[in-house]
Amino acid sequence: MENQVHTENGRVPVTVLHVHGNIDSSTYQAFESQAEELIKNGTRNILVDLSHSKFISSAGFRALHHIFNKLRSVHPDINLTDKEMKKGINDGTYKSPNLKLLKLSKETRTAFEMSGFDMYIETFNDLETAIASF
Repeated sequence: MENQVHTENGRVPVTVLHVHGNIDSSTYQAFESQAEELIKNGTRNILVDLSHSKFISSAGFRALHHIFNKLRSVHPDINLTDKEMKKGINDGTYKSPNLKLLKLSKETRTAFEMSGFDMYIETFNDLETAIASF
């Protein structure tokens, strides 16, 4: 798996992490580590571009959840408790303000939705709309 990173400037700076290859048991740690390094260096908003990734395994989904939690712990919403966030996820009123996904394959989208990640992580099909959503 090869990843590329660049920053887009919308209302706020958005770091776009372009994933080239699948995120599975052999690659999820590198993907997660790269995202953690970005967060450690001050990244607040991450858009994961999956245009060139046909498959995400359960290990890849765990990595996305870890990145969501890491962003939330480093940049907490001071107006929202964990309990309120969880209620919002269950009610369908909360979406991550800091982590979003771009161009999921059909297979990945099916697994993403079946596992409930769509309840709190937004997905987009075009870059401009995704950047504007942050």
